[in-house]
Amino acid sequence: MSNPLTLGWREWVSLPDLAIGAVKAKIDTGARTSALHAFYTEYFERDNTTWVRFGVHPQQGTIERVVHCEAPVIDTRDVTDSGGHREARPVIETTLMLAGEPRTIEMTLTDRDSMLFRMLIGRTAIRRGIVVSPGESFKLGGNREQPPELM
Repeated sequence: MSNPLTLGWREWVSLPDLAIGAVKAKIDTGARTSALHAFYTEYFERDNTTWVRFGVHPQQGTIERVVHCEAPVIDTRDVTDSGGHREARPVIETTLMLAGEPRTIEMTLTDRDSMLFRMLIGRTAIRRGIVVSPGESFKLGGNREQPPELM
């Protein structure tokens, strides 16, 4: 692997398919699939396909900003969280912008209101060309409070 991209344990990313311009994410190599905070989910049918409508509070620590999203459901998976709780979650496919490069990822939707980060990036989203430096943060720019200027 020549010149892999190095990420810190937390980074700013965007989800353009969902109109989420910036969300602070925890990079979690212990999690298989990525997860996004959805404070509500509603299933519906469109063109003989199951879709999910969901609401996201993309800014950590506040519910002021709300983004309402829709996406086709590609799967439903039983996921066991870090506390050992098992939950059936809808899985969607979306574009993750990481260091200006688009990556198509699978992501589960769950209520992460009690968690510190609104998004968790699992190892399948970063399995190629990525190195994680667990002692560093925001290698892609920005800081704890502000995303990089280009987002």
